[in-house]
Order: sequence, then C-alpha cells, then structure tokens
Amino acid sequence: MKILVVGASGTIGKAITKILEADNEIIRAGRNGADVSVDITSVDSIKTMYEKVGKLDAIVNAAGRAQFSPLAELTPELNEIGITSKLKGQINLVLLGQDYLNDNGSFTLTTGVMMDDPIRQGASAAMANGGVKAFVKSASIEMPRGIRINCVSPNAVQESWGRLRDYFQGFEAVPVSRVALAFKKSVYGAQTGQNYEVY
Repeated sequence: MKILVVGASGTIGKAITKILEADNEIIRAGRNGADVSVDITSVDSIKTMYEKVGKLDAIVNAAGRAQFSPLAELTPELNEIGITSKLKGQINLVLLGQDYLNDNGSFTLTTGVMMDDPIRQGASAAMANGGVKAFVKSASIEMPRGIRINCVSPNAVQESWGRLRDYFQGFEAVPVSRVALAFKKSVYGAQTGQNYEVY
C-alpha cells in the first residue's frame, strides 16, 4: 500500500512509520524533515501536499497541537490553537483528501485519553479530541467507495513521560509501540467509525 503519514517525525509518527514501512510505501509528511512538507492548519498547504503525493491507499495523521492551560487562564486565542490544529487540521485532511484515496482506502486520525479521562489543564485538548471523535463516528456512515475512517486515542506514551508526567498524575504511560499497533489495526482492518483506545 501507499500510505501517507502526517506528523511522521514526531514520537508517535515515527513509531507508526516503523511498524508500517516493512510492507508498504510510506510517504512522510510534516513541518520538518519529511518527504513532503505540510502545515495542517493551512488549507492551501494540505491541498499542495495532496497534489504532490497523488493517489493513496491510506492516510494516517499523528500531527496536531492543542493548548494545555488552567481553565481560568484559557483565553479564546489560546483555545483556538487546538481548534485550528488538532480539530480543524485533522478534519481538513479528510475533507480535502477523500478524492486522493483509492477505493477501500482509509483515514486514521488521532484523539487522546483526556477527552474521556479528564486532567487538569486539559479542557481545550479534550474539546479538540472529542470533536475529532464525533466527526469520525458520524463521517464513517457517509464515506464513499468503501473508504473507512477511524481514530486512535492514546494514553500518554512512555517515551514522552518525562515531559508529560506532571499533567497525567496517577496514569500509567504506555509504550509508543502499542499505540502504533492501533494505527496498524485501523489501516489493515475492516472496521470504521471506531475510536481505538490505547490505555
């Protein structure tokens, strides 16, 4: 399969690429150090990326920023980070990418644990994740040509635990290799409209 991995240079993106590259042609997309450059907050950038890569069998996204702030300090401007990147960025990858997916292809997006298991300073990120989850579930019933769409909801990963542990008190981090397996399940599987939880 020809698979586009957006956010391929990140911790999760690297693990997804590693688990899929043995049997597939992987195109790495991201802001830096990738086969093709993309800024998912820009519609024009997404369009240009798809024009460069052409037809695909799967589109996987591991990119998307969200703001972590105490609610009392969360301004509309800070909240917009998650809306523009994690929420709209991922949805626009789907809206603009449908015509580039071959029949029976798949989209896999990324959500996160805090939408179902809230943490302090996580309201904005939870909002963006929940919006993606709802979009995936609803969009799955209208996808044309046998195209599937799922999302993966990872817990904090061990490889980033030093940076994240203060946010996720009492959580048990998971190895990024387990998160990557959920993306592989989405790409190779038959299900659609799912949110694969990795806790």
